[in-house]
Amino acid sequence: MPDCTVVVITYNDAARLPRAVRSVLGQSLRDLEVIIADDASTDGTPEVARRLAQADPRVRYLRRPVNSGGCGAPRNDGIDAATSPYIMFLDSDDELPRHACKSLLAEIERTGADFVSGQISRLYEPSGRLQPYYPSLFARRRVVEGIREEPELFLDSFSTNKLYDVGRLRDNVLRFPEDIHYEDHVFAAELYATSRRFAVVPWVVYHWHRAPVNDSISLSIDDLDNVRQRVIAARLSDDILREHGAADLVPHRQYRFVRQDLRVYLNPLPRRDLVWVKEFASVVRPYLEEVAEEVFERIAPLDRVCCRLILDDRIEDLRIAAGSLTGPRAAPRAAVQLDGRTYWGTTASPGMDITRLRLAELPYTSSRLRHEVADLSSDGDRVRMTVRTYDPFGVLPPAWTAFLQLGRDRVPIAPEPSSAGGYVSRVTFTPKGRCDPRIGFTRTSDGHTTTDRIIADPHTEPIELPGCTLKVEGYAAYLCVRPDSIARSVWRRIRRQLMKRVNTPANKLRAYKLMIKVLPRRHDLALFESDVGKGYSGSPRAIYEELRRRGLPIEVVWSVARGRRNFPADVRLVRRGSWRYIYTMARAGVWVDSHGFPLDYPKPKGTRYLQTWHGQGIKSIGFDAPDLRGDFDKPRARWRAAVARWDALVSPSAEFSRVFLPSNGYSGKVYRCGTPRCDALVRAEPAVDQADKAAEVRRRLEVPPGRRVLLYAPTYRDRGIGSGRSVRADLELMAEELAEDWVVLLRTHPVERYQPPEHLKHFVRSAGSYPDINDLMPASDALLTDYSSVMCDYALTGKPMLFYIDDWDDYRLAERGVYHDLPAIAPGPCVATTGDLIAALRDLPAVHASYAERYAAFRELWCADEHGDAAARIVADFFADAGEDARQDSREGAQ
Repeated sequence: MPDCTVVVITYNDAARLPRAVRSVLGQSLRDLEVIIADDASTDGTPEVARRLAQADPRVRYLRRPVNSGGCGAPRNDGIDAATSPYIMFLDSDDELPRHACKSLLAEIERTGADFVSGQISRLYEPSGRLQPYYPSLFARRRVVEGIREEPELFLDSFSTNKLYDVGRLRDNVLRFPEDIHYEDHVFAAELYATSRRFAVVPWVVYHWHRAPVNDSISLSIDDLDNVRQRVIAARLSDDILREHGAADLVPHRQYRFVRQDLRVYLNPLPRRDLVWVKEFASVVRPYLEEVAEEVFERIAPLDRVCCRLILDDRIEDLRIAAGSLTGPRAAPRAAVQLDGRTYWGTTASPGMDITRLRLAELPYTSSRLRHEVADLSSDGDRVRMTVRTYDPFGVLPPAWTAFLQLGRDRVPIAPEPSSAGGYVSRVTFTPKGRCDPRIGFTRTSDGHTTTDRIIADPHTEPIELPGCTLKVEGYAAYLCVRPDSIARSVWRRIRRQLMKRVNTPANKLRAYKLMIKVLPRRHDLALFESDVGKGYSGSPRAIYEELRRRGLPIEVVWSVARGRRNFPADVRLVRRGSWRYIYTMARAGVWVDSHGFPLDYPKPKGTRYLQTWHGQGIKSIGFDAPDLRGDFDKPRARWRAAVARWDALVSPSAEFSRVFLPSNGYSGKVYRCGTPRCDALVRAEPAVDQADKAAEVRRRLEVPPGRRVLLYAPTYRDRGIGSGRSVRADLELMAEELAEDWVVLLRTHPVERYQPPEHLKHFVRSAGSYPDINDLMPASDALLTDYSSVMCDYALTGKPMLFYIDDWDDYRLAERGVYHDLPAIAPGPCVATTGDLIAALRDLPAVHASYAERYAAFRELWCADEHGDAAARIVADFFADAGEDARQDSREGAQ
């Protein structure tokens, strides 16, 4: 008897069937059988299936004499034919990951569960990208004591991502319906209703292939009969729950329908004609009338609006609302604000409440307008367009200017008030390249700008122009300009391949090593870099500005990773990693940076390197950090060589020196005179100047008057870089409780990738791109962080600090590692829940006062050397011979 049976159902899928079967035969669980259940295919499937069976004795082939019209009958054939105690189901156009069977089998035997369910992931062809389906459902490994414990799992109504006990399926006569589509929804309802306990695992156990052209039932959404079948399956599922005494679970299963099943048809609805939309509404309306009101209250606001419009038979409005479900999520044409609530459309109906989206409370730069193309034409070279602009939330001020944005180009426009409301713009433009046209309005009073993309009729025919095409894309039909594809893409591909061959890291390193041998140093040339080229900030900025203040004859070139952001207009820039950058590194007599120039590049003879570093604190560093603490010689040797390039190091404190120097193997010159970047925080500026700077920060980040500012600056997690996991405080709950009094400035670590969702932008300002965090500190009223080194700089302000460390044990023991027991030395409360954080913020003056003694000790530990003159003292010493060196270079050049 094999350990597991995998039933592969197929119909007219000869090309993909071998791939599916191979994914089973290649499982790490070897003792299994494969049953190919053929639903009377008329193509070459029988021959392919027989060859597969002949090639491996674990494969059996079953063929139905007549096509059943669905997936239920072949799956039932597999249940009847299985000879193992456990069974899985696989569609012939999909695959199983290699350890799916073995891992699920181990879990069901370990837990004694009735079945085990794992993560299913969409696999997009041909990119190979995997996208987990509702990953929150599978976030943790657990045993669920019946569906009532977690009714949210009705969202997982797949039959293919589960391992079942065959005996239990047979004893309970659990079978798939054979006369409908979406039979797995009905099967899942009965499975959940009759299972006493089941297990859930977080790993991927099924790859659901999504091909560019797919004829599967679940994707045949253009057919109205497909809609009818889904409604039938929903009703049958509800009836089964009632028959098993689980009527209380019906609203939870209906929630799956309105949140997931209905959205499948609503997303492409803007592209449908009115006849199709009206018929669709007539099919789903009777079922929606049976859905409990509590279900509609749980779903997203715009989904609820669409349901209400279906029930009210408002077909044209339904198409408009559906266009806001995907893509950039367009604003409505009209909205009503009444008693602190916001409603979609022109009436304040409960079913049209969209307050939760906070669209009426967004700062101006994030506020939403709606731009619709009313007329579009071309003379062959230029495009003439009439656009109607709607301002549903009344955000446009009395004075503004407007423009059409085409990539980096702006075309001024003159919108005129319309008798029907809103504005009408007539514009002529010449599109080029690749861009998504947008219309922007700049507020005259403060220069803030808001832009939105332009919506067109979904059936707009593409307009061919010289070198490009103007067309619509996506379900919501946004206007876009795309370059001519074939010739341009071929040339771009050839050029990219040529550049890829030349611009390899190895070639650049070889060229650099040759340059430093033949090129003389320029002692009057300095290469500056801050945060790996991300901006003009930190200690390198402070040292550069001190150089300029003194008028030293040093030509400074700044490294920049991309673009030109927040640098002084007269600063010379070089793209980090470019050939010009390599050349500048080889020629510069001085290097100054805050993180580290490329590791493998040796310092030229005669060049002096000032390492300012970027922070101090409790986190492990250097050879103690996760990426170097392992016993691997190559990365450790590489870092040791990189550190050996340093001629001088800025040490902010005795504690920094105690930890940093030995953990990085540094024994060179150390400047113990504070931190250049912190000079501005220490120096006592006139109160008027401080207030002006804080007001400028608040203006740029659109902080409303009267709101306090919480600077939230978490550090990254080594095992989740770029995942957004560092933002651990519940911003949703904080917004609900604190939005009347506070605004959060979210400053994530540069390696992190996180953008607050739109409905939180009324409370959260993304400050990651703000030029310098030192400008944010004086403008804030308190700091929220976790293990970030920002805590040491912020202590100079004397303002309250709070620490959200819900993963403290994991971080110190398994993640990064620390040198200090933060809860024991923190100059503010360490909290592990957002509720405790909110409570501390509400009583902040008293909480801060209670930590006065600790705060003073913390400042003494990290900030005792900060006197506000670090940049001046370092420049005076490190660049002491700059003038003489420059004159010597001049004399040598003259000779």
